[in-house]
Amino acid sequence: MLPTEHRLRRRTDFAAAVRRGRRVGRPLLVVHLRSGTDPHASGEALPPARAGFVVSKAIGNAVVRNTVKRRLRHLVRERLSALPPGSLVVVRALPGAGEADHKSLARDLDSALQRLLGGPPM
Repeated sequence: MLPTEHRLRRRTDFAAAVRRGRRVGRPLLVVHLRSGTDPHASGEALPPARAGFVVSKAIGNAVVRNTVKRRLRHLVRERLSALPPGSLVVVRALPGAGEADHKSLARDLDSALQRLLGGPPM
């Protein structure tokens, strides 16, 4: 499970990441990243990186959608330390994600984050 402090919950945060962040598409998912400070944060310390997920009905029925969300949450949780503090990440699953296995989702997520962060392979 993704810890509460690392979850995107507000519509405005999702919109900020999608509209003002950078985007990288892969065959199974699209990752939006907005680096920088959180507009809702108070104080001087940077808040932790936060992630949200968009899994539409195009993916499949409720069981398939929830399975994809669980897999993505697990994958992002393992990669939170690589994200800059205060960043907002939105992972949008594409229709092929419903039939994809864990390794394929991990490969696409790693590839997208590597491109967005401009670092070495994860």
